[in-house]
Order: sequence, then C-alpha cells, then structure tokens
Amino acid sequence: MTKPSRHARGTPRLPADSLAFALHQAAGLVAAVRAGGNLTDAFERLMRANPHWPDATRGAVRDLAWGTLRDYGRGDAVLARLLRKPLPDALHALLLVALHRLERRPELAYTVVDQAVEVAAAGAPGLKGVVNGVLRTALREGAALAEQLDADPVTRFRHPAWWIARLREGHPEAWQAALEAGNQRPPMALRVNCRRAEVAQMAAELTAAGHRCRRLAHDALLLDQPVAVSQLPGFADGRLSVQDAGAQWAAHWLDLAAGQRVLDACAAPGGKAAHLLERAAVDLLALELDAARVPRIRENFARLGLSGEIRTADCRLLPTWWDGRPFDRILADVPCSASGVARRHPDIKWLRRATDIARFAAQQNDILEALWQTLAPGGKLLYVTCSVFDEENGGQVAQFCARHPEAQRLEIDGARERQLLPDAEHDGFFYALLGKHG
Repeated sequence: MTKPSRHARGTPRLPADSLAFALHQAAGLVAAVRAGGNLTDAFERLMRANPHWPDATRGAVRDLAWGTLRDYGRGDAVLARLLRKPLPDALHALLLVALHRLERRPELAYTVVDQAVEVAAAGAPGLKGVVNGVLRTALREGAALAEQLDADPVTRFRHPAWWIARLREGHPEAWQAALEAGNQRPPMALRVNCRRAEVAQMAAELTAAGHRCRRLAHDALLLDQPVAVSQLPGFADGRLSVQDAGAQWAAHWLDLAAGQRVLDACAAPGGKAAHLLERAAVDLLALELDAARVPRIRENFARLGLSGEIRTADCRLLPTWWDGRPFDRILADVPCSASGVARRHPDIKWLRRATDIARFAAQQNDILEALWQTLAPGGKLLYVTCSVFDEENGGQVAQFCARHPEAQRLEIDGARERQLLPDAEHDGFFYALLGKHG
C-alpha cells in the first residue's frame, strides 16, 4: 500500500491507492456539483492538480463521481429517511457516493462501509458513528428502501420530475427505455479518419490489440468495452478519433461534395468539423464563441492532419465574422439542454431547470435566423442538437419553417427528421435538414 496522501486541498491522510481515498475524492466532486459547479471542470482541475495519480485512481474517482450523479435523487431520498438532522456538505456527499457504491456493488458492502467510515474518521471523527450507522441501516433495510424508492418515478428513473414528464409527453412509446439508457455508462464509439485509414483495417487492428468492436451502418466502430485513448492503436497518429456514434451521422447527412464552402457554426471541440474535412475536400470555416475552447479544435485538426479556417466569433453577430460570401452547407450544432448526453455529463440532471429549455430555444432561434442569411440559394443547413426535448428540436424547426416559406424540409434517409434517443449504441441527438429555395 502506498503512503497516505494530502495532494488535494482538504484531503485526509488516506492511502492513495485505497477505496477510502477514491470515495473521498469522488465526494468532493459530488459536493462541488451540488453547490452549482460543473462536474467536468471540477474533475479536470483535480486531475491537473494531481498528475502523479495512476490511471487506476483516476478511473476509480471518475466512476464513483459520475455514477453517483447519474443516480439523481436516489441517495438523497435514502438520506431523507435515515438522517435525523442535516450533515455537513462533505459528509452528505460522502454518503451519497457510498450509497451508490453499495447499490451497484453489494458484494463489497463490508469494504465500502469500512472505507467510508475511515474517510469520516480522518476528516470528521466526531461524525464517523453517524456515517457507520446510516450505511448499516441502509444495508439492513435495503429491500424496504428499494421498494419505496421504486414507487416514486423520480427515484425509480433517477431523473427530475419535469424531465420525466417532458420526455414522456414527447416520446410516449420510448420514454422509459430512454431514461433507463440515460442511467447507464455511455458506449464508446470510434471514428476512422478515411484520409488515413480504412474502416476494416482499423477494426482488425483494434481486435488484434484486444479491443473487440462492431462496425455500425455509418462506419462508426463501437467498442465492446471503453478504454483509455492511450491504448487505442491509430489514435496518436490521427487514424482514429473518439466520437459518439450518434454524432457521426452529421457528416453523412449534410450531403457534402468537394469544393463546397461549408460552415460549422458552433464547432468546439471540433469532432464534427474534423469529420466534415475527413469526408470531403471542402472549404471549411469553423466558428466557436468560447475562445478557451478554440485550441481544442486546432489540436484535433493537427492530430488528424486536417486544414480548415478556425475563428472565434458569435455566429449570431454576422458583421463580426461573415464576409458576405454564402455557404453551400451549414452545420448548426446549436447549444441546447444536452438532455441527450446526460449520462456523459450527469451533473446536467442536478443543475438543469425546466425553465432553462425556453432560454435554449430562444438562443437556437436567434442562431437559425442569423445563419439562414448566410446560406446560398440551393444550399442546405443541418440543424443538430443533443437534446431529447421537442421544444428544442422538431418544435423549433417547425416554427422556423413557418416563418420562412423559402425553407424546405428535406428528408433524411426517408424521414422528415431524425430523433435519436439514448440507447446501447449512441447518445440522444436530433437532426433536421433544411434546403433553401433560390
């Protein structure tokens, strides 16, 4: 066992390779989200502060934090039943992480309780008995607690009530499956850079390296098990990228051809823009509002051996970036609730509010109105969200077309639009293709 560690601020002296250490660090991330913070940002700060952590520790902390937050409301409901008075935020978060671990790994119950108590003893020794008592009571009354939790849609489906209601209304035949898929670990899909490799070749290399995969209809490679990118043959030399299989439809459905002038209006982190350049020799402009995210686009292009113009700009403010030359194709991957990718970003379920949807819809409307002015007659615009809510998707497009008689809904593989709900192969995305009459 390694020496105790105090590398992160406020970390008790716990062995850095212990479950106790991982529970404590994950609890810190959960507490940050409950205070309104962004999970990914908090995790990345923690990793930058602790570059010496081995992959196993990083993975354990990430799995515990992400898993706990996917279990939206469930742990809190248990604590509401078992606690007589509120605990400090750090211990409340620790109990949430421990309860998640107990539910997912009941065979490790003794170890989980022991290690959680060790964390409490190191940081708040006067309350270690409370932590021990709560966890042991949760184990003892587990069956009765589970029955109570499953009777409430929020704790059964682990999503906010408003979220469940919207999804049920919009997708009455598939809402339960979508919610259940959204509580699972996301799949890992790869995109082959067709400028540098063949799909069959990369599939064979992956299999030879011990990474079994399956080729999907649009040539995405779906791994049986997620792995670190450092283990992927072809990643470092730009033959492979990690990209959700649902996201990979964008470049297929935009109908590209060599020589076209193409705009990716909301480009970071650059995956879809890179895919466009991989598939066709187009003149691409990638815009990104957030200057801090632009370097990631450049890094992706450089690794993949691609070339396109990258600019920092708000796509809604045409005078700041548009030179008046129309685009043949526009990818409008607009900001949204991200409700279709919540399993990758489970803090969304904790931080998002029902009132946010109208705000996103208004922003999307403004983006569509601006971009439509830059589309050439006869051109095509692919509207994309990673949302499962109609107000951001079909409802948004229908309202836009009602205002613009020159906008034509074009079929996508025989369908008026494409709504992908989260499942075992991909995350949730919405696609609509619009043509502009001359």
